[in-house]
Amino acid sequence: MTDIEIARNYKPKKIVTIAKKLGLTESDLILYGKYKAKIDKKVATKKSNLILVTAINPTKAGEGKTTVSIGLADALSILHKKVCLALREPSLGPVFGVKGGATGGGLSQVVPMEDINLHFNGDFHAITSANNLLCALIDNHIFQGNALNINPDKVLFNRCLDMNDRALREIEIFGRQPRKEKFVITAASEVMAILCLAENLEDLKERLGKIIVGLNYKNEPVYAKDLSAQDSMAILLNDALKPNLVQTLKGTPAIIHCGPFANIAHGCNSIVATKMACSLADFVVTEAGFGSDLGAEKFLDFKCRIANLKPSCVVIVATIRALKLHGGVKIENVKTENLQAVKMGYANLQKHIDTIKNVFKLPYVVTLNKFDSDTQKEIALLKELVGDDLVVNEVWAKGGKGGLILAEKVIEQCQKDNSKFSFSYDLNESVENKIKDIVVKIYGGKEISLSKKSKESLDYIYKLGLNKIPIIIAKTQYSLSADEHLLGAPKDFVVEIEDIEIRNGAGFLVVICGKIMLMPGLSKEPAATKMTIDNHSIINGLF
Repeated sequence: MTDIEIARNYKPKKIVTIAKKLGLTESDLILYGKYKAKIDKKVATKKSNLILVTAINPTKAGEGKTTVSIGLADALSILHKKVCLALREPSLGPVFGVKGGATGGGLSQVVPMEDINLHFNGDFHAITSANNLLCALIDNHIFQGNALNINPDKVLFNRCLDMNDRALREIEIFGRQPRKEKFVITAASEVMAILCLAENLEDLKERLGKIIVGLNYKNEPVYAKDLSAQDSMAILLNDALKPNLVQTLKGTPAIIHCGPFANIAHGCNSIVATKMACSLADFVVTEAGFGSDLGAEKFLDFKCRIANLKPSCVVIVATIRALKLHGGVKIENVKTENLQAVKMGYANLQKHIDTIKNVFKLPYVVTLNKFDSDTQKEIALLKELVGDDLVVNEVWAKGGKGGLILAEKVIEQCQKDNSKFSFSYDLNESVENKIKDIVVKIYGGKEISLSKKSKESLDYIYKLGLNKIPIIIAKTQYSLSADEHLLGAPKDFVVEIEDIEIRNGAGFLVVICGKIMLMPGLSKEPAATKMTIDNHSIINGLF
């Protein structure tokens, strides 16, 4: 059966029943039908075992972090632990692009999967609308006389759309003062980042007001609050600020909220959702996008820093197919047994282990997400390479029952003292040194190279006094470097910095590396072209 057929064969419990597992009542919920809701309650913070799921550098199909996260949570539930998932919302870009749906797979899924993958309680639409409302206010202000003297050539805030559309990477706006404009995908927008970070409505409005929309003719910043935009934007985001509650196929509670990408944004679900899950459960399983060089680095260096979070354990997901890819095998041949490629590709996994163990100094578990094409010889070789730290899971095929050994190992690691947790860079360092620290410690490179444009951006960042805030690096997810073709565990490479953008409302700088795009494009054969819906509204091909 396909993933969607498996999901349809399971009858979900009413969401009010799932809420009771977390100590929530119906009065704490805003119901969106029988099987999903928003949580409308302030909860006290308490210590919980926070488990971060990350991975090696992936193939284009992904390595199953979400599936492993869901299966691990179900396994913890089987072991009678009070557990809650804290995941990101899918974006329509990947859903209709390459990856398809993002709600897990096999017997480890969150449901209702069609709703979660598509218009899930309207959060992405609210973010897109609030973002583009600000853009409309900017251009209207310029059109209506431009009292703030905004330089049309230096408008810094861009429109967004939750869809892969390369045609929108550069457009022209016509009006009294025509100007160049571009779209970013909603997941990479500053409004998405702000919603992920805001802990309440007051904080949300303050952050929205701090957005730098552009520069005036004196090269001074103009803020969203100068346009009196923050309250109207917050009105659109008011319901979206509340986390969403759904469930796994086995009835484990799942709080799913916000969805930034880890290659072009910070790749973590919202702080309010993570803290809410921690306040309601003893074990919280969350994941950050792509490999530990992207999602985990940003989760640990950025989210944990500003939200005062400390993971109890990190789960590093590997697959035989990704190891073979990093060992030099072409993607079309990754299902063919190749022990030499597994051995060579292990260097990539080894670097991710080193990052978690020696840079962030956290307890960890390595898990092989088993696929049907994996051979016993390949699995045995990986066990020999990794040692006792490796746990093979079969959560796709067996659900939580396929992750019981993984769950037991995670519980064991959670009991260890994680007081040695440290960051990869110091906020007080220069921007250049913070970038280099990540490149050297996390990626394995040796140096950075600044373009003329990035140097100009740096000068302005220092002028505004924004050099002490965290950084978010936007780069390819397929390599530890910024070159997607440089696989395995490359060393002594140079990362080229194309530009550095300010996200003042979110409170970080975006360092754009290599050829990464903030608006992705569709592939030659998008997933959208293989989807169908029949006269009974039954959807096929969403995965």
